[in-house]
Amino acid sequence: MSDSFVHLHVHTEYSIKDSIVRIKELAGAVKDNGMSTVAMTDHGNLFGTVEFYQKMTGEGIKPILGCEVYLAPAALSSKKDIPGRKRSTHLTLLAKNKIGWDNLTKLVSAGHLDGDYFGEPRVDRDTLREFSEGIICLSGDDDGPIQEWLVKNDMEQARAQVAELKEIFGAEDFYIELMDHALETQPATIASLRQLADEFDLKVVATNDVHFLKQDEHEAHDVLICIGESCLILDENRKSYSDQVYFKSPAEMRELFKDVPGACDNTLEIAEKCNVELALDPTSSDKYPQFEAPDGSPREEYFKRVCKEGVQMRYPEEKIEELCGVYDTDVAGVWKILDERLEYETEIINSLGFASYFLITADFILWALDQKIPVGPGRGSAAGSLVAYAMQITDICPMRFGLLFERFLNPERVSPPDVDIDFCQTRRPEVIDYVRKKYGERCVCHIITYGTLGAKSVLRDVARVMGVSFGDAAHLAKMIETLPGVKLQGEYDLKEELRDAIAASSTYQELWKYAIKLEGLKRNTGVHAAGVVIGDGDLDRHVPLARAKEGEVVSQADMGAITEIGLLKMDFLGLKNLTVIQDAVDHITPHTPGFDITKVPLDDVPALALLNRGETMGVFQLESGGMVDTCKKYGIDKIEDVIDLLAVYRPGAMQYIDEMISVKKGITTVDYEHPLLETICGDTYGVMIYQEQVQNAAKVLAGYSLGGADILRRAMGKKKPSEMAKQREIFIKGAAETNQIDKTTANKIFDKIAGFAGYGFNKSHSACYGHISYWTAYLKANFPVEFLCGLLSNEINNTEKISVFIAECHNMKIEVLPPNVNKSKLRFCPEKLASGKMAIRYGLSAIKNVGEGAMKVAVADRDANGPFESMKDFSNRLDTKAVNKRILENLVKAGAFDWTKENRSSLDARVENVIASASSAHKDRASGQVSLFDTVDFGSAPEPDDAPRILIEWPKEQRLDTEKELLGFYISGHPLDAYRGIIDVDMYTRIGIIDELDLSDRRKRHRFAGMIKHIEHKVTKAGKPFGVIHLEDFTGTKEILAWSESYSPAREEGLLEPGNVIRLFGNVQEDDRNPESRRVSGSKIEGLAGKRVTCADKKALNITLWTSKHDEKDLHEIKGILQSNPGKTSVLIHIQNSMGDRATLAASESFLVRKSDSLEMALAKWME
Repeated sequence: MSDSFVHLHVHTEYSIKDSIVRIKELAGAVKDNGMSTVAMTDHGNLFGTVEFYQKMTGEGIKPILGCEVYLAPAALSSKKDIPGRKRSTHLTLLAKNKIGWDNLTKLVSAGHLDGDYFGEPRVDRDTLREFSEGIICLSGDDDGPIQEWLVKNDMEQARAQVAELKEIFGAEDFYIELMDHALETQPATIASLRQLADEFDLKVVATNDVHFLKQDEHEAHDVLICIGESCLILDENRKSYSDQVYFKSPAEMRELFKDVPGACDNTLEIAEKCNVELALDPTSSDKYPQFEAPDGSPREEYFKRVCKEGVQMRYPEEKIEELCGVYDTDVAGVWKILDERLEYETEIINSLGFASYFLITADFILWALDQKIPVGPGRGSAAGSLVAYAMQITDICPMRFGLLFERFLNPERVSPPDVDIDFCQTRRPEVIDYVRKKYGERCVCHIITYGTLGAKSVLRDVARVMGVSFGDAAHLAKMIETLPGVKLQGEYDLKEELRDAIAASSTYQELWKYAIKLEGLKRNTGVHAAGVVIGDGDLDRHVPLARAKEGEVVSQADMGAITEIGLLKMDFLGLKNLTVIQDAVDHITPHTPGFDITKVPLDDVPALALLNRGETMGVFQLESGGMVDTCKKYGIDKIEDVIDLLAVYRPGAMQYIDEMISVKKGITTVDYEHPLLETICGDTYGVMIYQEQVQNAAKVLAGYSLGGADILRRAMGKKKPSEMAKQREIFIKGAAETNQIDKTTANKIFDKIAGFAGYGFNKSHSACYGHISYWTAYLKANFPVEFLCGLLSNEINNTEKISVFIAECHNMKIEVLPPNVNKSKLRFCPEKLASGKMAIRYGLSAIKNVGEGAMKVAVADRDANGPFESMKDFSNRLDTKAVNKRILENLVKAGAFDWTKENRSSLDARVENVIASASSAHKDRASGQVSLFDTVDFGSAPEPDDAPRILIEWPKEQRLDTEKELLGFYISGHPLDAYRGIIDVDMYTRIGIIDELDLSDRRKRHRFAGMIKHIEHKVTKAGKPFGVIHLEDFTGTKEILAWSESYSPAREEGLLEPGNVIRLFGNVQEDDRNPESRRVSGSKIEGLAGKRVTCADKKALNITLWTSKHDEKDLHEIKGILQSNPGKTSVLIHIQNSMGDRATLAASESFLVRKSDSLEMALAKWME
């Protein structure tokens, strides 16, 4: 080894919020300093091992795999602090060989799984002994177990530590670690450590505890420490590091330890000892669990037999007849196609060693189906496999929809199969638990993820620790786009406004400098939403393990690293819509036995009509504003249209939607560069929206195999010039040989395909999800009550969504009944009214602050013992520990006892006494006591405290407010009922869908109408007044920002008072604070329909409407009459409901009329 020094104690960014060393930059520093070896020793973990190993070996650098472990002062069984001792000390461990690496993996895993204490994954000395073979131990930094005693001047205890560690690791593999960071205590510590090394005949080794690469990065590192510690840079007595813990050059380290013989030379000796090669092979299935055939037959033979039987089951006579039309052949021809495709796929799968993968996947899916757990029809490219369909892994026929196996598993570019499975969200854990029990608790784990300091978040974090005000930080952050992949430098280069703001402020300049440096660093760990690893034995033989916050075991390797290691990973995804569908089906089957959503006709007229009307609230992936508009324009007449829409309604491809519609409706035609292109993209109206079309184009036009075409597709997607040039040459040559296409035309076709390939979507995935979209549309069109019950039940904890879906119930003329302890179930359910119509009964567990557990008890008692007779009977029959005062009060306020003869005010006044009486009765029953007075007839005894007393009912506003608070919406009325007709007719943007609006047109001005629930009056730093309006309509509530230009005039007019009903114009944008949300900035505010008036205007045209007699259709008719008589006279509309509430509204200027006999006659005729 030509190196003169090797860094053996280096922390990377995987020492989360403690180091700013990125692995890529570390490799550069190693090479820049003429070194060829480096170690990675992160705090208590091996998170970055695969990335570190691959990067270093790729750069010709020898990687040394290690870890700075936390050593407990006593046995791990002792979970308590020891007076006078640190909770943990540090040791630096390095793997010498494969045995050492395996032991280090097990040792670090043990620390996380068994030794976690206050966030530190500790190991004890017994664990060190058990896994010491093949490991070199350095005595640690200033927080090492020896140094703990040296700072107390206790040499005897220090000697005891040295002796024990020497005994555990052996004299040849235990080194005394020396660091010199120019700290006051270090000279004495170094002297003592050298003395101990001499006494115990041990070697010393120099390290530098690297946390950043260059000395001038110390300040940025200090900012990161403050972010991690949640403190300010100016705070005293906070955690900080010396500016010396950087990646020093060999010359600097030699100079620093020139008086310590062997300290630097021994780094070379240790490096020579460390030779670990990780067995990384993403294409290997050697670490997969091996499926054992139940009949003992060879695995590959059993696999093929299962597939053949599956094809026979999947293709009954009617399916074969359908495929005869698809392939334009007879029955024998279809079976020939199926047999050849199956043989092709099974041969490839067996040859690659993936038979077990498919058998294992099919096993847990079939188990889930047997347990009646809803499983999705497929996800991703797996639906392109006939094998997957035959084994019931997927439920979409790949032959019917022209899906490609090579898009899933390419024999010419081998990568492991990747089957993602959607399960019912609520029962997904059952499937994972089945897999864990089948293959062993230690053989199955979840997968770790890493959060990073994103562009906006790092700006806010740095600003916070610098003490920059929230407003100043927000001013800078709002200039940064809230989009995936956005980088600060890219934003700086693009936006002059941002550059000017930074240039004008020294504070911003400093903030920006640190943010740029820290952006993208790891900031926390998490658990992959779906990923599960299944091993061929204990997983810590292959990958280090950790424990997540909720206690689940996770791999210390992320998804990409797991693939590189060659472990079997599965994605078990929870899809709420599957649960919605299943809930709806459960409501349907009692009156429609045998109903199966997967067997409904795919050309159902009501379902297609619903989509074409754009009534897609609740329809899977078709709910957004832009998608609603597209559905209305598209003219959907088959399932393929739904599949195509899901694929094309995406960035890039969206530009072709209008072109496709024009061709679909016969307005324009497509000019193909070659007739064969029409066979490939004629069904999608001349646009290649699918990746599979790119593959087919290469195959048909230029003679590619489908595997080779997949490689072309990937190359086009990555747009690498060298690879594109290579593929262009192949394509042009193939086009000439296959179809005699000239070079000029071939080039044009290649360029066109390349353009499409950049945004082409996976057809297999779109086909699967298109079916889910269609199924939800079918249910909404044909079983709306049951479907909406499913939607509502799956949003029980989301009052905003509940409000939106309740509004949809009203739009569909479906009545939502209030909660009722005698009729409600736990979740929303259908209920037949006396009129024969179906309504929806509110679920008890959806009431806020009552708890599902308590309501389960109530429903179980009611089902077992009959309806409750009164509130007192309800309390007496239920344990007051389960149903307490607070729960009973909330049930009363929510209207769950409205079926009694008492009003809510009277019921609420008795709650405390009712609970006290019930509690006393429960205690007596529990003790077996009977009161002497229970046997005495007192005749006309005084009325007990819990007897009914009729009080004046709460005001309507109070009733509605408590309903909204507890149910998420108003159920016995709405404060805006008097305005419903005006709001509905004028087609305002609904507040409930703001967060789902399409923001492609950022300049679009929206109109909102609603009631002010609350308003915050504020002033900017410049002294300008503004307000935050909490505006509510029938679908929800939203905070709307009203800057001075709109706020001040509206306030002067007296519009901005709680309870006022206003019309607001504004723009919708992303919310800087929450990427999933939207914010609204109001540009104009006025009273709804002009101005609110309190008395009739004699000069105006007065029209009175009654909500009991008139509906939305009537308002549309009035609108037409008024607009056909334009003039200068204002119109007053008086709206009165059955409860006596009256609102008088002045119509807007667009409804000014000319009073005339013809107008009066038209209105009089309409009133008849």
